[in-house]
Amino acid sequence: MSGNIAGMAWLSRRADPSASAPRPAALPPKLRGALSRLGWTLVSVGLFVGLWELAWLVGLADPRLLPPPHIFLGSIPDQARFFNTATRWQIGVNPAEGPSPYEAVFITIGATSMRVFVGLAVAAVLSVTIGVLIRYFQLLERLTLPTITLLSPVSPIAWLPIAIFIFGIGNAPAIFMVVVALFFHMTLSTISQIDAVNRNYINVARTMGATKRQIYARVIIPAILPQLLLVLRLNMFGAWMVVLVAETTGVGFGLGQVLSMARNTFNPSLVFFCIALIGVLGFLTDLILRMVQNRILYWVPQTAGVLRGL
Repeated sequence: MSGNIAGMAWLSRRADPSASAPRPAALPPKLRGALSRLGWTLVSVGLFVGLWELAWLVGLADPRLLPPPHIFLGSIPDQARFFNTATRWQIGVNPAEGPSPYEAVFITIGATSMRVFVGLAVAAVLSVTIGVLIRYFQLLERLTLPTITLLSPVSPIAWLPIAIFIFGIGNAPAIFMVVVALFFHMTLSTISQIDAVNRNYINVARTMGATKRQIYARVIIPAILPQLLLVLRLNMFGAWMVVLVAETTGVGFGLGQVLSMARNTFNPSLVFFCIALIGVLGFLTDLILRMVQNRILYWVPQTAGVLRGL
């Protein structure tokens, strides 16, 4: 009987060769999700570019004012030469003897990105530290919180003359502008997150004999960390906007100063080329912050898209 069963199994495999063929290994879920997000990103950007090109093709977009992507991205060498102003960082040097156009593009991108990241890091550390201390020490809250609330609505642009008065021209005033733009909002957000911590967590910690310092270190700060990182990511876009305004007004060389030069020379292709660079840099910065957030908050479940399809 067993021989008949084995023979029937052998005949079935002969009749269906695919049954014995090895199946291709499935992609890991994380890699599959990353490829899916990349694909939809390309589809989204491609749709936007396609609509822009279509508007140019049917005559709705004047190429002299709204040049389509194939124009300002098809002449990258011509756009890059506007970044080659060696006198910005080498006073007295002939621009022809400075860096090549492509090197100048990377130098300019690096300078602007450095100001964003340094300002973002300084603002995050200061705001979280001061926000926690304000709730930890009642006297500090009474002395500082009204002033922080008073200065919070002030536009970062209003601080630009003060930044130039104090730091002059260079990296420092641009970084200061980023810090000021983010500090007050993130400090108030930290205080709000502390107030929103579930009181049951604090009561359990007190029941177990935890001190005030231990409650803040082991309960409150871990509880507010997810929202703080989310606020940091959202404020990153504000940091890019502020640093460009600072550079446009002459606070050091950077993408903002190239945009100002494009405006003064009425060069729409250079404007949109810089916008494309800024968009890519902002996208990559957000991607890096999301990766850091997922690595730090490994215990927090991924809830993105859980309501999709309702």
